[in-house]
Order: sequence, then structure tokens, then C-alpha cells
Amino acid sequence: MAKEKKEFVKEITRMEDDFAQWYTDVIRKTDMIDYSPVKGFLVLKPYGYALWENIQGFLDRRFKETGHENVYFPLLIPESLLNKEKEHVEGFAPEVAWVTHGGSEELQERLCIRPTSETIICSMYAKWLKSYRELPYLYNQWASVVRWEKETRPFLRHREFLWQEGHTLHETYEEAQEETLRMLGIYRELAEDFLAIPVVSGIKSDKEKFAGAESTYTIEALMHDGKALQSGTSHNLAKHFTEAFEITYLDRDGLLKNPYHTSWGSSTRLIGAVIMAHGDNRGLILPPRLAPVQVVIIPIMPHKEGVLEKARAVEGLLKDRGIRVKLDDSENNSPGWKFNEYEMKGVPVRLEIGPRDLADNVAMVARRDNLQKSACSLDTIDETIARLLDTIHQDMFDKALKEREEKTFTVKNLEELKDQMENRPGFAKMMWCGSGACEDRIKMETAATIRCIPFEEEKVGDCCAVCGGEAKHMVYVAKAY
Repeated sequence: MAKEKKEFVKEITRMEDDFAQWYTDVIRKTDMIDYSPVKGFLVLKPYGYALWENIQGFLDRRFKETGHENVYFPLLIPESLLNKEKEHVEGFAPEVAWVTHGGSEELQERLCIRPTSETIICSMYAKWLKSYRELPYLYNQWASVVRWEKETRPFLRHREFLWQEGHTLHETYEEAQEETLRMLGIYRELAEDFLAIPVVSGIKSDKEKFAGAESTYTIEALMHDGKALQSGTSHNLAKHFTEAFEITYLDRDGLLKNPYHTSWGSSTRLIGAVIMAHGDNRGLILPPRLAPVQVVIIPIMPHKEGVLEKARAVEGLLKDRGIRVKLDDSENNSPGWKFNEYEMKGVPVRLEIGPRDLADNVAMVARRDNLQKSACSLDTIDETIARLLDTIHQDMFDKALKEREEKTFTVKNLEELKDQMENRPGFAKMMWCGSGACEDRIKMETAATIRCIPFEEEKVGDCCAVCGGEAKHMVYVAKAY
């Protein structure tokens, strides 16, 4: 078995040697994605799509608990609609794909394949909304979008990717702001309580905010290689789109007014975040609440009396507990091969049941996150495993938080920031004067960007680390995906 494991590990590049290749190897070896004949368009295979389904399930439940309903809008958007909000179209123009022909006939007006849906949705809201009594509009769309990225990377940047986008309308700015922050809070729940990834929450700088937004809020996660990954955003769009698209309603005082507007979204890049925040040189490490298979049962010598029967009985007990369990009693691969396969796929818990275990009334329990192995009484195995899955989630979160803290530094000037980004990449906490010129210098000289002004600001100095002027904010700076 040791020989099998050694050969298996060779198939995945060590992350310390080449992080980008390690990431690609893990995705390829776990059969999550394949490359389609269309450059930049990837196929999500069953294991990869199952992860998205579980993320979708968590978010869909939370959206509905907070009063949102699902809708669906067209994939194609007339160019005239896209041009109605100048700042918005300028932000997306380089990435827009266009449809110019229907069959053999040239279209009178180009149609863009949605890069995001504010424009098409706003055109319909203008048609529907009449009175304040109809507000708020609390709608969400599950869809795919197309952005013609120059460079693609599995899960992180596809030319077509899956996501959800919420679009809401409100009577007052205060209600819209409350909605914006509520939805950011749900994204934080997803990251920390479901994916076991600690995040920093805050507001984007004006240069980094969504095109057409008054303010953009974000959750930022840190990956193993010290790069940040934007993991969910929520935008207060104020009246920028509702005025441009002439969305009006009769208010309580009998006047015609424009409502306030929010949008918020997350995508399949969260799967990339899970891989890069938790994975190791053996492959995936999946948080239990996300994992398509939470427990795999592998019978040892299943032909021996009672082994397969007991394995099936344990499978039934775990299913009754609501645990996602798989019994692998296939005969075409050895137990050692199966151990390696499910370890690589990140299954949180492996149970081994063989003749010796039956004699001792135990199963051997192997944890994927820390590779520890122990015996568990068969009499209480369902209770033990249910508790263990929660323990694994918390341990994974704590480990990721510890790693983030170890890769978070305070810098006092631009030279220190340069040194960190070149030699010890991670989150840099620094003071900033708020000027776009200093923000541009950060990006130009370090290839890093201001990820956010955190909600929980600290004072790590009095002066801007770039220009030495009076500081207004503490910011998180990092290189990012």
C-alpha cells in the first residue's frame, strides 16, 4: 500500500514547487472539469458540479429565508440597453461577446451575451413597477454569464461561468443599504460556516468598486500561496440604474420617484477558493458541509463473513442521520487504491471495516484533514461520525485562520510593501490617505491592489504608507486572482 501511495503522490505537483501546476493537477486528477472545443469554455463534470449544487443549495435556502424569490431573464441583451448606463458599459466593454447574426441574416441591432444582468433586469423593472406598495423587489437569478477573458483558469476565470445575481429595489437608501450588508453577511456565512474559509469583510475603494455602483462591499479570502480571492460582492447601486432606465413608482406622498437598487453575486470561483484554501499535496480537502460524499465506507476482505453486512448496516445508520455516505464494495480496485482515490478527492471521513474490526466491534476512522486514524465503537458510530464532521469543519476553519494570520503583516511604507509582496506574499495591513494616485502607485510598483477597507479597522500608523500624508483608512493590500 505504501508503494501505491508514493506513486500516486507523484502525479500531483507539489504546491511548494509550482502552485499553479499543483492547482491544475488537483482539478484534473479529481475529474472535476474538462476542456471543451471552445477555447476558454470548460465543462463541469459530475464531481465539480456537485460542489456547485451544494453551494447553490446553501445560498438558495438563505435567500428564500430572507424573503427573496428566484426569477430568470434573457441571455441576450440589446446593445441599446447596455449603453444606457455609461459607466457600466465602459467597465464591461472589453469582455463583452456579441451576437451579430440570427441564422444567415445580420441583426439590425447587436445583442451582447450577458456579462451581468443589470441592464436587462432594469428594463423589465421599469415595465413592472407602478406603486410603493409593490416594494421591495427581492429577486435573485441563477444563471451563466459570458466574459471574454484573455486568460482563463479552471473555476477562477472561465469565459462562461455559473453564478447567482440578486437585484432588489427599495423605497429608501437606508433599506437598500441594509439589504446590501445583509447579503454580504450571507456570503460571509457561506464562506465561514459552510466552506470553512475565514474572510475579511469590508468596502472596496472607488477604483475597485463595481462599474456603476455607489459602493461595493466584499469578502476577501487568502489562499495557500498568499494571494487574495474575492469571494462574494454586494453593491449599493443607489439610483444610478433606476434613473438611467427610468424606473419610477408612485410614492406614499403621490409623487413619482426612482427606487434605490442593489445587486449582489457569487460564482463557481468559490470552488477554486476551497481548493486553494484547504488542499494539500495529496489533493483536495473538502469541508464536510460542502463535500458531495461526507463519509466513504471501504469493506476490507468483504467476502469474509459479516463484513459486507455490517458495512451496509453502518451505511444505513449514517444515512438515517442525514449524512452523505458512499459504500464502495467494488471489486475492481484494492483497498489501498481506494484509500488513495478518496483521499485525493477530499472525502472528509473514511471508514474501514474488516474481519478484525468486527471481532473488536469497531471501525477504523480516517480523517482527511489531518490524516489521523482511530478506532470507533460500532455501537455509537452514527453519533460519533456526526460529531466528528462538525469537529473537522471547525478544525479546518481554525487551521485556515491560523495560516491567514501567519501571512498577514503590517507595513509602514512602500518599500516594506514591495518586499512583502515579492518575498512573503499575503495580506498587508497599511494606512492609506484615500487618494487614487497612491492607490495607482501600489498597483504599479507591487502588482498588488487594495482589497478592501475592512469594517473592523485598526490604526497601524498615522501616515499613508505611500505618500506619507495624513491617513484616512487602514486597508488590506494583496496580490489577487
